[in-house]
Amino acid sequence: MATTPQLTFFHSPNTRSSGALILLEELGADYQLHVLNMKTGEQRQPAYLAVNPMGKVPAVLHGDALVTEQVAVFLYLADLYPEARLAPVIGDPLRGPYLRWMTFYGSCFEPAVVDRSMKREPAAPSTSPYGDFDTMFKALTDQLGKGPYLLGDRFTAADVLWGTALTWTTMFGLVPETPVTRAYMDRINARPAVAWARQKDAELAATQAPPVTPTTDPAVFSTP
Repeated sequence: MATTPQLTFFHSPNTRSSGALILLEELGADYQLHVLNMKTGEQRQPAYLAVNPMGKVPAVLHGDALVTEQVAVFLYLADLYPEARLAPVIGDPLRGPYLRWMTFYGSCFEPAVVDRSMKREPAAPSTSPYGDFDTMFKALTDQLGKGPYLLGDRFTAADVLWGTALTWTTMFGLVPETPVTRAYMDRINARPAVAWARQKDAELAATQAPPVTPTTDPAVFSTP
């Protein structure tokens, strides 16, 4: 009798892998959680570099199959649990648009956001993966404006990816907030899986916090 391979999810709280944690909850997935403490640099230690030489999360180990890179992890997990219907199947007219917007995140959105945050001029249009920030962002917001979800009426794993990404990048002022993005973020963040993952991350982060050392130094308690 064949056995189902073990699914191991490598995660660190309050990082980009939090989106994958939300997705796993949306999927109702059965997995083993492997938590990394980035505050102590665990992701750069040999044990984890043997899993992902880039030292990044998320990563998923499914039997002998190792999946890294955020978009690849989302695509793999959503296809692994077809009963959740968070990924249009091959032959579904929405499969192409789904793949388009999943990969748009890594190929256009992230490079544009990084260049903008670093105050770097984009490469020439002939070599830039995203052209320019305004064009990239308008393409995204135009699509979101067709709502309520990225693919219209159907909620997919792409919405978990984009809802998480826009929430974080907007929070830190890396992308502008518009009425369209605000309404979209609110819609995604209202989902029970998001609330569950945030609570889980809070619990995990609390276990990784350095212990508070009692002090009798009066300067610690003084006010300016």
